Amino acid sequence: MSGCTSAALQLQIHPPVGSNQRLRSRIRIRRIPSRPLFGVRCAIGAEEETKRATTTTVVKNGEDSLEICRVLNGMWQTSGGWGPIDRDNAVDAMLTYADSGLTTFDMADHYGPAEDLYGIFINKVRRERPPELLEQVRGLTKWVPPPVKMTSEYVRDNINRSCRRMDVASLDMLQFHWWDYSNPGYLDALKHITDLKEEGKIKTVALTNFDTERLHIILENGIPVVSNQVQHSIVDMRPQQRMAELCQLTGVQLITYGTVMGGLLSEKFLDANISIPFAGPPLDTPSLQKYKRPGVAGSMVGVRLGLSEHIKDTSAIFSLKLDEEDFNSINEVSKNGRDLINIIGDCGDEYRR
Repeated sequence: MSGCTSAALQLQIHPPVGSNQRLRSRIRIRRIPSRPLFGVRCAIGAEEETKRATTTTVVKNGEDSLEICRVLNGMWQTSGGWGPIDRDNAVDAMLTYADSGLTTFDMADHYGPAEDLYGIFINKVRRERPPELLEQVRGLTKWVPPPVKMTSEYVRDNINRSCRRMDVASLDMLQFHWWDYSNPGYLDALKHITDLKEEGKIKTVALTNFDTERLHIILENGIPVVSNQVQHSIVDMRPQQRMAELCQLTGVQLITYGTVMGGLLSEKFLDANISIPFAGPPLDTPSLQKYKRPGVAGSMVGVRLGLSEHIKDTSAIFSLKLDEEDFNSINEVSKNGRDLINIIGDCGDEYRR
């Protein structure tokens, strides 16, 4: 699945009739080569340049671009609920991921100590690792503000706080989230964020959990969005509908989370009946508890730093080859799922119900 290109995905999309023409008439279309549309989250194993070509991708908009692992290390698991986080063990685990080629880390201002851990980690990389590894490491963070008045000073103060915590002069990527669409302040915030990008405080501007309509509006307002982070799995195929069409027209890429639904789509739960108490493996993490609820989205496939690791299994993703029979089987399974667009709404709507 990690090898799917935008051209291949287009064959599986069935957009509303007429929506293509409306989008084309209002948005400048960027002609882009066939490339992965989904930057699936976890890690890579790239030490040679030839291997890097298959395990990394570039998200871009105009002159803004950032090379990231096609599978990212998600750090939501540092926010609590998965067990206590020992700082030293967590940082050592981050170094192990990076040494294995898993060099892109995704976090947020509200993920507990995630940004602080990254700051300690990146300093150890600077001191203890070769410059080549430092050049490959990426720290992607999110800003999730309350829907208050978005002044330039307020936005700048919050971005500077993340820079200090992560101990970087410039954020590799700032992914912006907004809770309340009825408050148009998200456009003010994004314009201030774009100004900070022009100053060099941010390298790339991105979104997290925005729906297709708001992404459309944001692009029309000239915000140079490179990606939108949304949930996507064999159970939740919503991004392959309206969102994928807009992304293919504009060149915006998706970074996806929830790919294995917190582990529910892993071998551990194969043939387990989770509807019967104590009949299967315990749902003992926030990820598992959240994804078990019908129709509810939740978290990324993440790393439990210092508690457990799946580097070998994750790296095996890049040797996975799916044939036509595999794709047909996946499509047959997904057809049995519920229509989450009608039940929940578009991408990210689960956070605004």
